[in-house]
Parts: sequence; structure tokens; C-alpha cells
Amino acid sequence: MRLKDCHGFSDFRELAKRRLPSPIFNYIDGAADDETTYERNTKSFEKCDLVPNVLRGTEDIDMSVNIMGQKLEMPIYCSPTAIQRVFHHEGENAVAAAADKYGTLFGVSSLGTASLAEIREQYKGPQCYQFYFHKDRELNQSMLESAKNANVDVMMLTVDTITGGNRERDLRTGFSIPFQLTLGGIFQFAIKPMWAINYLTHKKFALPQLDDFVDMSDGPISIGRYFTEMLDPKMNWDDVAKMVDYWDGEFCLKGIMSAEDAKKAVEIGCTGIVVSNHGGRQLDGSRSSFDQLSEIVDAVGDEIDVIMDSGIQRGSHVLKALSLGAKAVGGGRFYLYALAAAGQLGVERALELMKQEIERDMRLMGVSSISELSRNNLRFR
Repeated sequence: MRLKDCHGFSDFRELAKRRLPSPIFNYIDGAADDETTYERNTKSFEKCDLVPNVLRGTEDIDMSVNIMGQKLEMPIYCSPTAIQRVFHHEGENAVAAAADKYGTLFGVSSLGTASLAEIREQYKGPQCYQFYFHKDRELNQSMLESAKNANVDVMMLTVDTITGGNRERDLRTGFSIPFQLTLGGIFQFAIKPMWAINYLTHKKFALPQLDDFVDMSDGPISIGRYFTEMLDPKMNWDDVAKMVDYWDGEFCLKGIMSAEDAKKAVEIGCTGIVVSNHGGRQLDGSRSSFDQLSEIVDAVGDEIDVIMDSGIQRGSHVLKALSLGAKAVGGGRFYLYALAAAGQLGVERALELMKQEIERDMRLMGVSSISELSRNNLRFR
């Protein structure tokens, strides 16, 4: 199987599975506890049907959207994710280059394996910084200042990770950061030699945003343990309000799942929220993002940019979320599998196929622009 054989989400997932050592693939693929919410995220779209109109003259399609002061050429962006260098040696640079080519938003994570400043200098498209709020307040201030100095367009604070989700696949496989060569890992290196060669012969694994503050000398730790031990469970609305005031720009909260919290985000001056359950990787049993979207749009959609992520696999999913009132959607696994499969070329193919799906589906829906989508296009079973 090669990149040219990938025509959709499941194909990229299969190619990634073939090319990655099992612990790394399962880190991308897995979720919390019984993975109920993870499965529900995508299945929730199946309860919603699109109602197309015909004979509308849809030769020219405009799928651009504006969110948090940024114009995106397509209504889906690459959600910031951690440790991309582990999935493919090109890491964040590959995703940034692909997103830049397609005119959509990309982000570097606090747990990114590329320097925020270097990525910002190299790629000029819309960018956000995914901020994890640490116990070390000096580290928090340093990251805020670095992002501000780099002229990042949007600060995106993740608010659903005050403790680590119970990601049992990681516990079973022993996945950790940095990736540790266990006995099982040696076997995986042996059966996936190209990943091993690329990982060992390219730039050394690092966490540039954290290197001056977080000591990894005690050995590798799991992502769940990192969240639990390093991130601050005392983070509250007062802390976030201070960050919003200091940032004095486009500020987004990622991980909002209740109308009450959405209203609070408006009150403290946020300009965007992402309705997200972290791809099912934190609280298993949480409602799906799509199921919760309309309640939040109805509560604050006229006051703040409401974005949705978790479960997006198809262009039709994007159109359903936009019809329900989201201004844009974010996706993680849809490009991470592609990154793991083939680096920058993989991410570009994933974005191109998604663009083609959205364009084709818009024509079939009888709409020429995203603004023409509405709840009139939807029926729920």
C-alpha cells in the first residue's frame, strides 16, 4: 500500500498502521477508558442527514471562512497536536508547510517538537499556539511571551487537560515521551525498520517550548502522567481572564462542552471557543462534540466564534457542523495518520482530498458558499 492508494480517512489510517511501530500508532489511534466517546464522536454524524437543493448553479465554489480574525481558504484546519516528530521525522514542519499551501490554520503545541519561533518565521499562513497551563507559572509566562514575540495569530488555551485521561492503550504498549526503546520497542524497530532509521538519523527529539523548564532526566513518562504531574489542576477562570488581558488579541478556549462555560468565555473576552472533547482522549462518557454543538451555538453563536472538533473524517461531516452553526472545524487524526504515512506529502494529500470532498458535497447540496449553509439543510433521525 502506498500514498497514491489513500483515498480517505480509513486508507490513511491503514497506511499509518503499516508504517508505525505499534506503540506510536496506538497513541494516535487510541482514546480514554473504553473509548466510548471516541467512537461516538464520528457515529454522532450518522444521526444527521443532509437535505440538498438542486438547480442552484454551483459552478463557482467559495469554501473560505473567517474565524478569529483569520481568513481560511477551507473550513477545516489542522488542530495543534503534541510530539509530531515521533510520528514522522518531518514533524510540525510538514504540517505547517501543507497547511500553508492550502491556506488554512495550523498550530504548534506546548508539547510540540519544533520551535514555535522557527515555525512562525518560516511559514506565514494563519497560526495558533496550543497552550497547556503548567504548575510552573514562570514557564506559563515564558510561553506567553514567546508566542507574543513570534506574532502568533491566535492563542488557543486547552482547558480540558487539568489531569490526564486514562489512555489504557498507552499503558499496555508502554508509550512514553521521549519514545523509549523497551524490549517490545526493539521488536517494533525490527519490523518497522524505515521508521526507526528515519527517527534515529534525523533531528533529535526535543520539546523546544519546555526544554528550559521541564527536566526529563528522570526518564520517559506517559502523556497521561505528564498532564497529571506537570499541568495545574488549580487553573480557574480568574487565571484565564488574566491570560486574555495579557494576550490582548485573538484568544480561544479549546475543550468547551457546556453552554455555561461558553457564556463565561464570552464574559472574560475570548474571541473563539472550540467545542471539543479532546478526540475522546480525556473524559470517556462525555457527550460527542457534534451532539453538543447546537446547544452552544444557540447560547453564544452571535457573540463569539464557535468552532468544533472531534470525530471529523469526511467533507460531509464538515458541512453538517457548519450547517449547525460552527464557523469552522478542526481535525487531528485526519492529518496525523497522513503525516505518519508520508510526511508533508501525506498531509497535503489529506488536505487535497478533504478539499475535494467539501467542494463536491457543496455542489451536491446546491450551495456556492459556506454562508448559504443553515439548519434548513439538516434533518435529525
